[in-house]
Amino acid sequence: MKLITAVIKPFKLDDVREALSEVGAQGITVTEVKGFGRQKGHTELYRGAEYVVDFLPKIKIEVGVPDDLVDRIVEALSRAANTGKVGDGKIFIYDLENAVRIRTGESGPEAL
Repeated sequence: MKLITAVIKPFKLDDVREALSEVGAQGITVTEVKGFGRQKGHTELYRGAEYVVDFLPKIKIEVGVPDDLVDRIVEALSRAANTGKVGDGKIFIYDLENAVRIRTGESGPEAL
């Protein structure tokens, strides 16, 4: 099992959710986060004052998947979140040692 974490632009969330559903992701967790990568933020003008926006709003998506779905999930995430511009995000893949469904007590891949 793997835990796939993706950090994407907020307006791409609906596209990503639909793409993940199409390839068989059973459930996802979404968190609103802030951060920056290579784009390092930007300067904005607000009521005549200039200020720096260091941390940009992002969406963090987490999904636990069986090993056989990893490649399809990563491909779907990459395709749906891509705008071709700086700041599209990143995908991280971690080994997932175990998962337990609280309601039934199932563990392992059955819990996903």
